[in-house]
Amino acid sequence: MRAIVCRAFGPPDGLVREDWPAPVPGVGEIAIAARAIGINYPDLLVVEGRYQSLPKLPFVPGKELAGVVDSVGPGVTAFAPGDRVLAQVDAGAFAEIVTAKAAHCHKLPDAVAFADAASMGIVYQTAWFALIERGQYRAGECVLVTGAGGGVGVACVQLAKAMGATVLAGVTRPDRAGPARDAGADAIIDLGRPNLRDSLREQVRAATGGGMADIVLDAVGGDVFDAALRALAWRGRLVVIGFAAGRIPEVKANYLLVKNIGVAGLQWSDYRDREPARVASVQQELFALLTADKIAPHIMARLPLERCAEALGMVAAGKVLGKIVLIAGEERQ
Repeated sequence: MRAIVCRAFGPPDGLVREDWPAPVPGVGEIAIAARAIGINYPDLLVVEGRYQSLPKLPFVPGKELAGVVDSVGPGVTAFAPGDRVLAQVDAGAFAEIVTAKAAHCHKLPDAVAFADAASMGIVYQTAWFALIERGQYRAGECVLVTGAGGGVGVACVQLAKAMGATVLAGVTRPDRAGPARDAGADAIIDLGRPNLRDSLREQVRAATGGGMADIVLDAVGGDVFDAALRALAWRGRLVVIGFAAGRIPEVKANYLLVKNIGVAGLQWSDYRDREPARVASVQQELFALLTADKIAPHIMARLPLERCAEALGMVAAGKVLGKIVLIAGEERQ
């Protein structure tokens, strides 16, 4: 089979397409013929060797795909060949055939296309657990989303709006605001303004008529995190999703005490590994929101599998709005 292989950690242009042995499903696993493969920011970190856990070289990168069950391993009863599924894996998704734990796979409703499914697993799961589980969202609250032009950011904006929140979408450049506006953001917050420490809070107050953010969902870190912390309301909650800006910020505990605010972290894959049944339930809820037209992934481009390095290069250059999907086979309903 064809696969995208990483033989040395570094820039994505070092990835090569080559013939690779087709994996065979083991106990509790299924083999999936890929139709659409999601590109996620952690894929870039893995290829560059900067992720918290790395496969042994050489390996096939990729953490998410949608496709058709090709075969099932011993002990699998929930899936059968021909089933349409969404799957998350630690690595191996950038290939024509992928094995995944059955517990990490989800049957697709007939109305959900492969490309949509591959665009809404990890990012929308991240958004749900950040907003509902870690952020403890309550109906009608004000939610500030940083990095709102990316895949996770758009998912956070859409999901928060679907849940009845007032949503402020923070973007680093005006040209990245389109997907957030389309997702229903009530206001755009310019994270590129000078003196962000004060200007972010001023923008939040202007957008809310003098109020502050009840929840911040932060995928950027760095100076944006520092400024967003100051824009939290009393009893506000900030959820750390990632550090796209590069700098990992620090928090002074006395500031949390004085303002009665909280900071929580989200590592979504822990939920996948520790509570797969709950993740499966959330995924079905997300599919229901999709089919009810409450959420919809923003797919910037659909590229053939062979252009994987190009897609990851666009991620590295900050040129991706929403999601890029790789097409590995005939995409069909």
